[in-house]
Amino acid sequence: MVRDALGVGVAVGLSGFAFGVTSAGAGLSVLQSCTLSLLVFTGASQFALVSALGAGGSPFAAAAGAFFLGTRNAFYGLRLSQLLELPAAVRPLAAQWVIDETSAVALTQRERATARLGFTVTGASLYVLWNLTTLLGALGASALGDPNAWGLDAAGPAVFLALLAPMVKGSTERTVAGLAVVLALVCLPLLPAGVPVLIAALAAPLVLAGRKLVVR
Repeated sequence: MVRDALGVGVAVGLSGFAFGVTSAGAGLSVLQSCTLSLLVFTGASQFALVSALGAGGSPFAAAAGAFFLGTRNAFYGLRLSQLLELPAAVRPLAAQWVIDETSAVALTQRERATARLGFTVTGASLYVLWNLTTLLGALGASALGDPNAWGLDAAGPAVFLALLAPMVKGSTERTVAGLAVVLALVCLPLLPAGVPVLIAALAAPLVLAGRKLVVR
């Protein structure tokens, strides 16, 4: 399990190169790029912010899109708080690591001890590597070129999907996943960045409500 958690941290942490390059290309300084990674530490929100700024969007609109994307971590936190049951003293620090990858690793564990270990190893390795590669990417933006050509921007989503795939076993899970994809694709060209993700989260309660009506 530790090896798998480290693998996730390393694979996704390398995406920090892509963020550093993208952030520098959007006009942010090295200090600004690194500060975002240190304090925000959620790749989707960071990419949404710098992409909007790079496209000429206002700082307010860019921040709003990043905020909407980041709100999904609150839902992860609700589930992880019950699973991990961390001491109150460390919860504020652990909250910084509540992201897609740490949540996926922790939720695939059957015991609380291994869930805590997976969360900690993934969070620590990813946080360190993400911030290090953000710095390297921002410093070497001109030499690295387009991050899309390296495929680094796809590392995070690919790893997350690989972790979730084994959990989609029954018909209910497949229905929820399929409906979430449809909702996201329909909303993507119509709504601001971040909102389609929140709309897609409605797939689970909609499917469960539909099944209850059928049973009745």
